[in-house]
Amino acid sequence: MVNEGAGAPRNRRGSHKVAPSSDQDGTGAERAAGELSCPSNGTVEVEHIISAKLQLKKKAEHLKASLMKQFDTQVNEFMDSLIEESASLGSSHVSTVFPLSDKEKSKLRHTRPSQGQTKQFVIRRSLLDDLFEVNHIRTIYHMFIALLILFIFSTLVVDFIDEGRLVLEFDLLVYAFGQFPLVVVTWMCMFLSTLVVPYVLLSVWASVYPTSNLRALWTVLAGFLLLVYQGLCLGFLPTYVVLKNGLPPASCFILILEQVRLIMKAHSFIRENVPRVQSLERNKTNSSTVPQFTQYIYFLFAPTLIYRDNYPRNPCIRWGYVATKFAQVIGCLFYAYYIFVRLCIPQFRSISMQLFDLRAMVLCVFNSILPGVLVLFLAFFAFLHCWLNAFAEMLRFGDRMFYKDWWNSTSFANYYRTWNVVVHDWLYYYVYRDFLWMTQKRFRAAAMFVVFTVSAVVHEYVLAICFGFFYPVMFCLFMCFGMVFNFVLNDQRKGPIWNVIMWTALFLGQGVLICLYSQEWYAQRFCPIQEPSFIDLLKPRSWTCSPQTNTAVDAH
Repeated sequence: MVNEGAGAPRNRRGSHKVAPSSDQDGTGAERAAGELSCPSNGTVEVEHIISAKLQLKKKAEHLKASLMKQFDTQVNEFMDSLIEESASLGSSHVSTVFPLSDKEKSKLRHTRPSQGQTKQFVIRRSLLDDLFEVNHIRTIYHMFIALLILFIFSTLVVDFIDEGRLVLEFDLLVYAFGQFPLVVVTWMCMFLSTLVVPYVLLSVWASVYPTSNLRALWTVLAGFLLLVYQGLCLGFLPTYVVLKNGLPPASCFILILEQVRLIMKAHSFIRENVPRVQSLERNKTNSSTVPQFTQYIYFLFAPTLIYRDNYPRNPCIRWGYVATKFAQVIGCLFYAYYIFVRLCIPQFRSISMQLFDLRAMVLCVFNSILPGVLVLFLAFFAFLHCWLNAFAEMLRFGDRMFYKDWWNSTSFANYYRTWNVVVHDWLYYYVYRDFLWMTQKRFRAAAMFVVFTVSAVVHEYVLAICFGFFYPVMFCLFMCFGMVFNFVLNDQRKGPIWNVIMWTALFLGQGVLICLYSQEWYAQRFCPIQEPSFIDLLKPRSWTCSPQTNTAVDAH
């Protein structure tokens, strides 16, 4: 058994040496084929792995850049809020950590601003400058450029078919900016008076106030002179020039908006410096109380309505950036021109020849939504982003937060705060907070109502003077729907649906504004009244204008 068992393996080994020889041919061929095919398959697999690793690395780099950008944005927002919250700490918060004497508490109460919290200026970029570095957002910008190209192309084609030639006259722009030399001269008078009168009044009052026994009388006299100056030179003069000379709309907007801006600037300069003079006098401080004249000049040009002696400044001026922003402003002007030529003028010329009824009104509003929204975007981009950033860059002004992400708003309360931060800050600090200070913080709803009223009146005043007729559509939208939406669509409304509701209401409001003001513009020209009474000036002409009463046609 042992030998048999021992021999069996030997026999099998021996037979294995001979018998499998025929099989080795097949298996050897397969092994050889496998050895020949391995190098190519291995190369393909290695190249595939390398390609996958490169793609993964590229995705990781993009993810890293995106995460770092989001982290940087969140850190900046956190630091901004931290700075603002730290500025709002009152003496009660300070005294809990550092006990103060009665004398120190009195000094702190007199030296801090009357409203506690003040606006803090920090170096930060405008939001769109950051967003345009993202390819997805920049593509939206490219889409608007493509739409402008289509507007230009369609206008050229239609003009070539109608006239048999290319028409590049831009007569609407020439008309809108008519009498521009008169605008420049009037603006120079307004600016020079704002440069001299408020500063001289503050300097004289500050020099007399500490030593005079009639401080109240001097204060009332200086305030009265300032109001007279603002009422006559800044209030009456530009309005008289506009109405007397019949300036076209764009020229009117330049003068009236500059009128409002200079009034707000002068108020901020006086409002920020008068309490400082009074507090330094109480503390018997002999330091200079009036800012330097160069600081005041800088403030008049700076893209802010809140006065400070100094602002955070950037180290250098990027003149290429300035040229780009001014070029974008000019591009927006031509964009608006083609919107009115292609979407507004043909529509409202035909509507103004029809009877005023509900059907025509509804169609007009919905047909006006597209041009209204485009004009809204252009006004925001041209002024709040391009124009203000261009001046900020030339002045090395560091704080570029002229607006926030208003497009993400889920409430109209947040939209009002983020659409135009420059004007919102002025209304918040000099209307809302000052009203609360005067009423000892007892009427917050009334303070909000006053803010809405001031904003509505100024908006309607600008439109009434520039268009040449009184039609309080903007005032009604502000005081009625704006107030209601501010409380109904408040900050407690969250979620995408509320953002959709906000955009829907905004689109509809723009359609109403474009429709009603355009109808009234053409009605004023198609149905003029030779000797209008006071009631005729207040009554919208579009309500009674009909094809039978059309006596005049205006090309614009």
